[in-house]
Amino acid sequence: MGERFHLPAVASTLLPVALCMLTLLPHSILGRPAEEENAGSSALLQRVKRGWVWNQFFVLEEYTGLEPLYIGKLHSDMDKGDGSIKYILSGEGAGTTFTIDDSTGDIHALQRLDREVKSQYLLRAQARNRLTDRPLEPESQFIVKIQDINDNEPRFLDGPYQATVPEMSNIGTSVIQLTATDADDPTYGNSARVVYSIVEGQPYFSVDAKTGVVRVSLADMDRETRENYTVVIQAKDMGGQLGGLAGTTTVNVTLGDINDNPPMFDQRLYQMSIPEAAPVGSVVGRIWAKDRDIGLNAEMVYSIIDGDGRDQFDISTDPTNLFGIITVKKPLNFEGKPSYTLKVEGANTHLDPSLRHRGPFKDVTIVHVSVEDVDEPPQFESPEYYVELSEDTEIGTLVKTISARDPDAANNTVRYSIDKSSDPEKFFYVELTTGSLMTVRSLDREEIGWHNITVLAMEMNNPTKISSVSVAVRVLDVNDNPPTLTHYLEAYVCENAKAGQLVQTVTAVDHDEPLGGQRFYYSLAPEAANNPNFTLRDNQDNTAWILTRRGGWSHQDQTVFYLPIFISDGEQPVQSSTSTLTIRVCSCDHDGNVLSCTAEAYILPASLSRGALIAILACIFVLLVMILLMLSLRTHRKKPFLCDEEENVHENIVRYDDEGGGEEDTEAFDIAAMWNPREAHHHPGKMRQDMLPEIESLSRYVPQACVMGGGDSSVHGYVLAKLLDADMDACAPPYDSLQTYAYEGEGSVAESLSSLQSGTSNTDHEYDYLNDWGPRFKKLAEMYGVLETNTPQMW
Repeated sequence: MGERFHLPAVASTLLPVALCMLTLLPHSILGRPAEEENAGSSALLQRVKRGWVWNQFFVLEEYTGLEPLYIGKLHSDMDKGDGSIKYILSGEGAGTTFTIDDSTGDIHALQRLDREVKSQYLLRAQARNRLTDRPLEPESQFIVKIQDINDNEPRFLDGPYQATVPEMSNIGTSVIQLTATDADDPTYGNSARVVYSIVEGQPYFSVDAKTGVVRVSLADMDRETRENYTVVIQAKDMGGQLGGLAGTTTVNVTLGDINDNPPMFDQRLYQMSIPEAAPVGSVVGRIWAKDRDIGLNAEMVYSIIDGDGRDQFDISTDPTNLFGIITVKKPLNFEGKPSYTLKVEGANTHLDPSLRHRGPFKDVTIVHVSVEDVDEPPQFESPEYYVELSEDTEIGTLVKTISARDPDAANNTVRYSIDKSSDPEKFFYVELTTGSLMTVRSLDREEIGWHNITVLAMEMNNPTKISSVSVAVRVLDVNDNPPTLTHYLEAYVCENAKAGQLVQTVTAVDHDEPLGGQRFYYSLAPEAANNPNFTLRDNQDNTAWILTRRGGWSHQDQTVFYLPIFISDGEQPVQSSTSTLTIRVCSCDHDGNVLSCTAEAYILPASLSRGALIAILACIFVLLVMILLMLSLRTHRKKPFLCDEEENVHENIVRYDDEGGGEEDTEAFDIAAMWNPREAHHHPGKMRQDMLPEIESLSRYVPQACVMGGGDSSVHGYVLAKLLDADMDACAPPYDSLQTYAYEGEGSVAESLSSLQSGTSNTDHEYDYLNDWGPRFKKLAEMYGVLETNTPQMW
């Protein structure tokens, strides 16, 4: 058996000697080789002893040499050194991390080994015949253990740390325990033996060297003075010896608060004010007893312990439990009491019994509250009013007297009115000065059962001060409505009906609401009391039956019967009415279902099918389409015939919505165009300035005739020439310019100046009336030569 160990110191020198001695042992002791046993055919089968065995090798981690690290040597006693044996290595890391020389059995590490990654490897080895590859010995396994070196410093895996310790803690109070982890082997040497020390945080805190517990080392640390501390803890391996590796972490220590400070008001006297009109629950102000503590230790409870306002005001703590909120407890009245004094106490709610000697944990202050005078609206004697009225109450009846007064010292006069939105139909009236509420219209419970009226009260001297009160008026019922039949005013009787057969069950309705409930009495009207066809039976349960008195009905004899029914109620005064029930005679089947009646109202809905309705609607639709088509054709009438082929008649139609102010409107038209029409189109700047014509004038395209009277151009001659051309040419389009005057102006003595009424003959016009229009039309009269002079006429 041969083994090779790569051990430090003595082990490495003893192994070669031992191997040599094992190699020199005779084969008879170690066992014959398998080859010799197989060669002897006459030899008996025997158990072959293993020729070599090994257990484990040891190697240091973190080897940094350039050559592969020698692990050990495998050797079999069957190895003669002639190279016939081949060593095979398999298992964890074989071929990648470890390699073996198959001839010599030397094992080397190809990679850098780290115990913290993997502390041991399980390998298997076997010796085989190099030529036949047959195993010479059974496969054996061995372990390569990685020996630790101090290559990892201690680490605080959960750092940095947060810790809290109550303020004023005693010396030695535990704050937090720290644990550093060293990845080195704790079973080998001192590589993982950690010692703790404090680097920063003295003299307030200390740390236990072995356990890592951080403790308080300074007494009476006050949170209100300093709240946060930073402590740096170091962990060093090798038992803290020189050369050991170290790691540090930070502990943020916060001093927890305890109730060691009493509250104190920052003012000994608070001045507050509140208007007298402030409603109950209004905030007057707030006070604060300051406490240097925080959280629960600073929470306060406030109370009014004395003062003349303890019944008028209340105090509570706000949601943060820090401030005291003073509120109005009862309505205030400046005229009754203008100021109040409160003695308020503020006390901590959470006390530490061990710190009572630092107390008392409460404080007292004075609060002075002034009530401000406010011009208040009138106040009613009652917050609301309720009145019951019978619906037959006479108009002008006094319903209720509403009274209000001015609560201020001035005691101004109050005036009353009704809010119109609360009584839109004006059933009631309130007297202006007395507040007397009266009826002005008849009441009807069946129409309106309740009247919710709002009465307003207003100060005479300040109309903005208005108050209101609700007056609920219930209208009580009076039996003033007769009962009437409900629903069934028509019924039918079958031709095969027999005497005593039920025709219809009738019921009645009464809009009144009697206290004892509805009670109706039914009977046939006196004129139908001896009716031979039908009879009525009162069922005494507010219903009645209509029964036949005979049989043998035929709608050929009589199709409709009218049965008057008399109904009365049981209240005083008794109300009654007569309703007529229409009974038709119909043909029925054996089950009593109506087949046909003589009345069209019954026949038409039953016989009119869906197809017939669709046909009727289709006919109506076709008729409407034809009417629309005819109306459309009538709008496309033939245009009037023109001699020329041109359809454009070039009409110049100018519409005026306003003619202006007579002769004062000098921009209405360019008079120069009438004196010299041939040159009018050469001067566009002479157009009317206040508007543009709707259609461009076509006068420039009209041939100019010779003007009568020689070379002198006159308006009269121009007009006559154009008129003559138009009268003589039957095919000429009407080039006249149609002027529509909607308004001729105020102050003008002239009537319409339109030429639409002028004749189309050659008769001369008379313009003598221009002389009657006064000096304003003198120029026009001169143009037409009608001045009262001896000047001869031009035409």
